[in-house]
Amino acid sequence: MIKSVKNRTIYTVLLLLCVVGFWFFENFYTPDTYSSPEGQKGLIEMPIHVMPSSTTGAIVQHDYFMLSYNEPYEQAEWIGYVLEKKHLTNDDRKRPYFIEDPKVKTKSADWRNYKRSGYDRGHLCPAGDRRFSEYAYNETFYTSNISPQDRDFNAGVWNRLEMKIRQWVKKDGTHFVFTGGILEQDLEEIGEEDVDVPRYFYKIVAKGNPKSMKAIAFLMANKPSSKPIEQFTVTIDEIEKRTGIDFFKELPEEAELRLESTVVTKDWKF
Repeated sequence: MIKSVKNRTIYTVLLLLCVVGFWFFENFYTPDTYSSPEGQKGLIEMPIHVMPSSTTGAIVQHDYFMLSYNEPYEQAEWIGYVLEKKHLTNDDRKRPYFIEDPKVKTKSADWRNYKRSGYDRGHLCPAGDRRFSEYAYNETFYTSNISPQDRDFNAGVWNRLEMKIRQWVKKDGTHFVFTGGILEQDLEEIGEEDVDVPRYFYKIVAKGNPKSMKAIAFLMANKPSSKPIEQFTVTIDEIEKRTGIDFFKELPEEAELRLESTVVTKDWKF
């Protein structure tokens, strides 16, 4: 009888230790910063002629994407990256942890803000565009690269747009992509850090050199939709008006006006 009581006590203590350990892991554990493997650093710089402005001045350059962080909203106002044919691989990658971005001086939001929020940790630079390298893939799991997205939106129409861009890259080569949420007043907030939930997300896709630049822009509500993605096209001017960001600001004024003031779909196969 004494031995049985003793065993139950041991099991109870072990169970409590497991529960406490799991709780600590879920709430406090954060893995080390993802760092470039020695000799494998592969900085892909965004050409100056496609660079947008930053409303915050908090621009961060990673090896495989860059961003402008907006601290009051606890997310990037834009993510920019170069997508080339050679980047489009089907390499199987182990999904890493989401961790805070060490290059964001004000600290990017903790991933735990998203727990039980009902929203996905939506990648802005898709992990699927960075399967060609374990390091490039892991970089996309910095929390500076995520924004709260409706689950069916993220897996649905937003994913369809990402897949369409890959098709364009396979056909025409290098494209430049800028994407983010529309950060405005009176948004829903989640988590202890009050991460804002955008009502709309945008994506701008460009190709070509400064003299023959072509671009197309999309604006999508953060909710499920079965509509064809071409129905979400808008002018770049519209996105600039909604975000306060000046895209393609280094282009000659005439070229920038031509690119941003109209929607031209004939150069993009849907």
